[in-house]
Amino acid sequence: MTSTQLPHTKGICLLQWLGIVMLFVIIGVSMGVVFPPNDSVVRLKWLQLIQSVGCLLVPALFVAYLWTRRPMEWLRLSCKTAKVVPLGRVCVLSVVLMLVAMPGINLLNHLNQQLVLPACLAGIEAWMKQAEEAAEALLERFLAADTLWGLLINIGLMALVPALGEEMTFRGVLLNLFTNEQTEHRRSIPHAAIWATAILFSAVHMQFYGFVPRMLLGALFGYVVSWTGLLWVSILMHFVNNATAVVCYFIATRYHLNQDLFDSIGTGDTLWLGIVSLCLAAGMFYWIYRLCQPKE
Repeated sequence: MTSTQLPHTKGICLLQWLGIVMLFVIIGVSMGVVFPPNDSVVRLKWLQLIQSVGCLLVPALFVAYLWTRRPMEWLRLSCKTAKVVPLGRVCVLSVVLMLVAMPGINLLNHLNQQLVLPACLAGIEAWMKQAEEAAEALLERFLAADTLWGLLINIGLMALVPALGEEMTFRGVLLNLFTNEQTEHRRSIPHAAIWATAILFSAVHMQFYGFVPRMLLGALFGYVVSWTGLLWVSILMHFVNNATAVVCYFIATRYHLNQDLFDSIGTGDTLWLGIVSLCLAAGMFYWIYRLCQPKE
């Protein structure tokens, strides 16, 4: 068996990964009893940390070490898997792309929120709205901070840990498992695997009125990983996306601004900015693609 060859078929490996995730979920739930049974923000943040690390980060690393002799290469966390030479330029462009795309993401999110289901699905629509409102209320409690220390904690919990855990899980483990061997040998882009992981990535967040923009972000991360051969680039992009939202919320709270101020940029009177943002982001996406092409 080669250093990155899986010990079983990918279907069996997928079942093993699911079993390991469920095991860590049970362990995480059991550890939850250690904390006082209340709805304090501190307790919720500890549980969030346990969930992110235990259900995403640890299982991804565990199966990588279990299945392969070179887990960092299999997860594309080693520089040996890099496919591009101007990696620094790609990283800078990726960060700029995420910042430029913010108004466009707001526009897509606004359009997604206009979703109206048929009357026969009114019950499902009510449940979706209730779940969305509950998620937003919980997020506001998490992000409520008016000190620099509180901001740093929120960046760690809501940006750094999710970026590591979710990228290792979706663009690391699952993208590898969903990529067929013929695609791997041809070194072509695994489009089906990228979009499948993007859909799952958006679905597990259980926020249906932000499903489309989150799915598109997942696909963006997947393509960048496939082009560059490095998971660190998508981790960086994921971190920048989440950290920017955390910082914007902190600024709004600290200076008593409207909490929806930053989320509304790119919609309403600034619709033009959202359209320009999407166009610029598409152009930078293509620029990164061109940089990642092998030199002739």
